[in-house]
Amino acid sequence: MASTAPLAEQSLDQPLVARPANLWRDTLRNLLGQRSAQAGLVLLGVVLLMAVAAPILATHGETTNMLDAGETRATGAVRNAAPCIHLLGCAASKSQHILGLDSNLRDEYSRVIYASRVSLEVGFFTVGIAIIIGTVLGAIAGYAGGWADNLVMRVMDVLLAFPALVLAIAIVTVLGPSLINAQIAVAIVGIPVYARVMRASVLSIRERDFVTASRALGASSYDILLRRILPNALTPLIVQGTLGIAGAILDVAALSFLGLGSQPPAADWGSMIGDARNVVFVAPWLVLAPGAAIAIMVLGFNLLGDGLRDALDPRLNR
Repeated sequence: MASTAPLAEQSLDQPLVARPANLWRDTLRNLLGQRSAQAGLVLLGVVLLMAVAAPILATHGETTNMLDAGETRATGAVRNAAPCIHLLGCAASKSQHILGLDSNLRDEYSRVIYASRVSLEVGFFTVGIAIIIGTVLGAIAGYAGGWADNLVMRVMDVLLAFPALVLAIAIVTVLGPSLINAQIAVAIVGIPVYARVMRASVLSIRERDFVTASRALGASSYDILLRRILPNALTPLIVQGTLGIAGAILDVAALSFLGLGSQPPAADWGSMIGDARNVVFVAPWLVLAPGAAIAIMVLGFNLLGDGLRDALDPRLNR
């Protein structure tokens, strides 16, 4: 009976099998290897933690008035009170408020924490609407061509002709001031950007060999567009959407600052800055705290978008 070779010798004699390529695995590996993406994920992780654990991290309710909570002037319940942290030397007889009190005697720290939920909702909801509508319009325009392309893109050009914030203000003025209407306005303003990105992607893909082969095999236009073109055209849209979240948060914060977005007493970083703009030299912490929160979130999405753009670059997936 022939003896079998040792396992070690068999493994050396066997040919090495290359690990099959996987788009999602390669993209995730490239993304996590980007310094900018790592920094962006850390910043967004902090904001996400604030939003999820807001009831735990916040010391008071977002609309709680300190007088109603039992505090008095003797314990520090005064308008635009300075931050009071016992570990940093604030008198133990005074109530602790990490970022002080606003002009309505509400805890600024708690309002900043709760407002992170609003900003995350604003970013994803606004960009989600804009991407869905922009993708449909851009795909139809790019694949159909002709009069459909001209009609859709001329409407998009008209929207792009107006400054984004001015057009958003006009839309909110017509719809009425509210956070939902502000999100709808910013979404409408953002539609042309995603429509143009999708149209450009569809135009570059629809003439490729695999699309021509599908058409020759008798596939319908709907099947070609939905199953062949769209999955290959989403890469630039994903990158643009990630970067667009930061812009949407800034735009809605600007509308809230002007009194056209989130309405009192809801906590929103933009409206908090607007409420404290008249006391910026008296109580600068009331402006700096929500301003820093906006900067951290926007920087996080921008860094993540830059890293995602590099990770989805086909030249890196070798």
